[in-house]
Amino acid sequence: MRAVAGIVGRIAPDILVLQGIDWDLEGRTLSALADAFRAAGAEYPHRFAARPNSGLATGLDLDGDGRPGGPGDAQGYGRFPGQGGMAVLSRWPIVAEESREYTGTLWRDLAGALPPRLGAVPFPSAAAFAVQRLSSVAHWDVAVALPGGPVLHLLTWHASPPVFDGPEDRNGRRNHDEAAFWLRHLDGQGPDPPPEGPLVLIGDANLDTLDGDGRPEALRALLRHARLQDPVPRSEGGAEAAERQGGANAAHRGDPAADTADWDDDAAGPGNLRVDYILPSRDLAVRGAGVFWPPASRADPALFGADGNAASRHRMVWMDLEPLP
Repeated sequence: MRAVAGIVGRIAPDILVLQGIDWDLEGRTLSALADAFRAAGAEYPHRFAARPNSGLATGLDLDGDGRPGGPGDAQGYGRFPGQGGMAVLSRWPIVAEESREYTGTLWRDLAGALPPRLGAVPFPSAAAFAVQRLSSVAHWDVAVALPGGPVLHLLTWHASPPVFDGPEDRNGRRNHDEAAFWLRHLDGQGPDPPPEGPLVLIGDANLDTLDGDGRPEALRALLRHARLQDPVPRSEGGAEAAERQGGANAAHRGDPAADTADWDDDAAGPGNLRVDYILPSRDLAVRGAGVFWPPASRADPALFGADGNAASRHRMVWMDLEPLP
């Protein structure tokens, strides 16, 4: 927690989207984090956290191992309800009546869904797929009232890693469709009309459009969407790490300065990838953007530790935005 709080205090964003934070009914985990952020110099009086799909038991065998009740049989992978959820913290008020949760959306209800299949039968069974939700963690539209300006909508999600499965490609297809949900939403094919004002698509897609495993078509379409822009935040540390490590990074096609996650680059790892995104709508001016990943010579050991991952394998992506006049 110290490393996370130190990074948040250093960057001090006005709005913070957290991934991988455990959810609990009384919000004690989030409150403890907010207290740590306050002590580090970043205060967030307004917060949004709702129950995620991770760890939400189904009583069915969803991962096809023949045994219900395991972490892979929850609506999203998790050993207990709420493991690895999400949260939004803000200096400015969150408009509850304009915020939406889409975490309960069934996978089968997504237009053009790519369900996992073995032969003609949905994996692992028709009954299991009938209750399978799309979100491995959550899909939210969180509305924030900007000071003296419009309401900003944060479209945020945390997708399943597109690996750790078999020929049914359950995780790969789910990862694709979790991004495709926002495509449908922005194109007016979602459960609600898309926001009319400024918005930011922000989250962990767990997918690089050029490197690593997965089905990048939906994410690539989001990066090219007419309503969105991709400023491609960069860092010196990402470029340095790729050059220093070699391995899997040497075969990557993407710009290593745009990487946002530091994974192993040996035979078992994908190397560093760009998997975390901030995509503002075109009615927002981008005044600055970056990935908080300084080169090793300037990395604070208290924030990064000996291996660079004291806070997380994922680096904080930041962006300075303001509405166009």
